[in-house]
Amino acid sequence: MKFKAFLTENGVNLLEKRFLPALDKMGKICHLYLTRDHTMFLHNLLNGDGIQSVAQFRKEALFDDYRISSQNEDRIAFAIDISLLQRAVRSSVSICTEFGSGLTQNRLQIKLVKKLPPNCTQSMPFLTFETKGYKSAVIQDVPISKPFSRAQVIELQTALDMAQDLPQTLVQVPDLNQLQNFVDRLKHVGDLLNVSISKYGDLLVQISTTLITVGAEFQKLLVIGEQADAPAEDRNLSAQTRSARAVLRGDAQSVQVSVKHFAKSLQCHLAKPDCAFYGIAPRGACLTVIFQFFIPGSRQTDKSISLHCRLPVLDPGSS
Repeated sequence: MKFKAFLTENGVNLLEKRFLPALDKMGKICHLYLTRDHTMFLHNLLNGDGIQSVAQFRKEALFDDYRISSQNEDRIAFAIDISLLQRAVRSSVSICTEFGSGLTQNRLQIKLVKKLPPNCTQSMPFLTFETKGYKSAVIQDVPISKPFSRAQVIELQTALDMAQDLPQTLVQVPDLNQLQNFVDRLKHVGDLLNVSISKYGDLLVQISTTLITVGAEFQKLLVIGEQADAPAEDRNLSAQTRSARAVLRGDAQSVQVSVKHFAKSLQCHLAKPDCAFYGIAPRGACLTVIFQFFIPGSRQTDKSISLHCRLPVLDPGSS
C-alpha cells in the first residue's frame, strides 16, 4: 500500500484557505479516501449519525506527480483528524514561504508512511508532509487510523454511492449569507426547522413552537429537475398555506431537520461556493445541499471539485 504526491499551489489554497476550515465545522474526524483519480473527504457516511458530507476533488485539482497503489484496486481509506491535517498544511506552507519563495521553490510532498513513535514498540501509520528546501527538509507527521481493509473499503464505497443519489427537484439559493443570517436568528427560538421545497421554485424554512411561528420564504428560485407552474389561485395565500397545498398536490415535499444541523451545513460557505442547491430526497429520506463551484472568472461549473451535505430528517416528513 503506497501513496505519494506533491501538493500544488492551487491544491494548498483550496485545502488551507477554503475546504479544511469548512470541513472542520462538519466534524473533528473524517475519512480520507484516495483512489486512482480522486481524493475525497467523507463525514459520517458509515455511522449515519449527524450530517453526511462529501468533498471530492479530481487528483489534478490538488496534486502533481500523484502515485497510488494498493491491493484494493488502488484505493486507500483511513480516518484522520481534520484540525491536525489543517495545522500540518498551514505550517508547511509557512515554512515554504519563510525559507524560500513559496511552493514553486519548495515542493510540498505528502505520503503515507509507517513509523515507530517514541516510547512505542509497534510502528504506526502517518500521513507525512515533507517540505524540501534548497538546503534542508522539514517533516511533519499527522497520525491516522489503520488503513481500511478490503471489506471496509467496499463498505465505504457502497455508502458513498448511496450518498450520491440526487433529489428529483433542486432549487438554487444564490445568496447563502441571507439564509445564514436568518438561521442564526432562529437558533434561539427552537431546535427543529421545517423545510419545504416545491417544484415551483419555492423554499420555505420555518420554526414553530407553542407560542410562535417564524419563517422565511424564497420564491421563484431556479429549479433543476422536476418542476411545475404554481397555480394562480394560490397566489394570494400565505406561504404556509401554499406550501401545505403544494404538498397535498404532490408538487412539494416537507421535512423537519435540526436547526443545529442546518446551521452547521451553512458553514460550508467557508469553502467559498458560488451558489447552493437544496432538495429533499424521495420519500423525505434526507435534506440534500449541493454546493456549486465555478471556474474562476467564468459561470461554468468547475467539475474537478464537488461538495454536498445530507442532513438527517427528524420527522418522516410528507411527500
